[in-house]
Amino acid sequence: MILIDNQPISFANSSLQSQEREILDVLLENPTLLSASNQFKSEQERTISDSGPHMKNVYVFQREFATVDPALVHTVGTDEATTCVGLVIRNRNNGLTSVGHIDFPKVVDQGLNQMVQSINDPEAFLDVYLVGSFDDSPSKKGHRRKTKSENGYSYPLCHKIITALQNRPEKFHLRLLFVLGHNTETDSNGHERPIFSGLSVETRTGQVLPACFENGARSPDEIVRRILVGASSDDLNLRGKLLDIYDTRRDNFTIPCVKWKLFWSEYAFAQSQLSDEEYLLQGSTSPFAEPPHFVECQRRKERYLIEHPDWRYTFPRGEPRVFQRNNDGTWFKCD
Repeated sequence: MILIDNQPISFANSSLQSQEREILDVLLENPTLLSASNQFKSEQERTISDSGPHMKNVYVFQREFATVDPALVHTVGTDEATTCVGLVIRNRNNGLTSVGHIDFPKVVDQGLNQMVQSINDPEAFLDVYLVGSFDDSPSKKGHRRKTKSENGYSYPLCHKIITALQNRPEKFHLRLLFVLGHNTETDSNGHERPIFSGLSVETRTGQVLPACFENGARSPDEIVRRILVGASSDDLNLRGKLLDIYDTRRDNFTIPCVKWKLFWSEYAFAQSQLSDEEYLLQGSTSPFAEPPHFVECQRRKERYLIEHPDWRYTFPRGEPRVFQRNNDGTWFKCD
């Protein structure tokens, strides 16, 4: 159930079918959430770097989630969410904070269940924040021309998340809905793009701020984790779920062994022959809205697959890749 100002959502039309259709539109116009969106929009985007004094951070990639303990982690966040959604669920009682990077409606139900179960407190007061998913509807200029929905990618995903939250028994106190039209601006070429595509959470205070991460701050094991976004779709045990690779109690990462086929290397080579423009048009749901580093990050992933086509190079003996934290907040791979 979704609550705003400690009250359940009210609908002008009481039919359940109408409520499901109206819920997202009602929330986008709610005065409390409008005020929160305006406040979020006025914030300075924070750049999280791997240089300087290290804080204990946890970064969440696409189709991952992580639940962190404020006693062990200072900030947790994600970025690169153009048509995706960065979802925050925070237990106000103890500060446990779960962040998911949700990219597809079919992972919403199981992903939300994973995030809620990781907090594991049926009496928790749960604060919820959504950031990402700019307005890419076909009436806009900055969308990919071939979409699976007449509404684009962002609206169906946001609708699915909001509906799933409303239909669960837990009480979700919605604090921020910075998506769709609220998170859309027009660039100098007339293309729509997100105002902010990332967020960070200060775990001790619960403050949610717009954020972007430098490559070095997307640690540990950036390239392998990017590969897993696609490769995990072929694993029946992982399909329909968010990748759960962070251990809340031990503050470490365990990257599961995923066996990709040689086809992945062949596909990576074919993609590497494309120009940057062709790559964007073929490889992104929002080619005019991607950050400048998008293509380079994808090309680094491709180079890795071309150089190491056999999954056994990455996962010798089929064992997971485990990363623990140094005293300065950085990560090291366990042998």
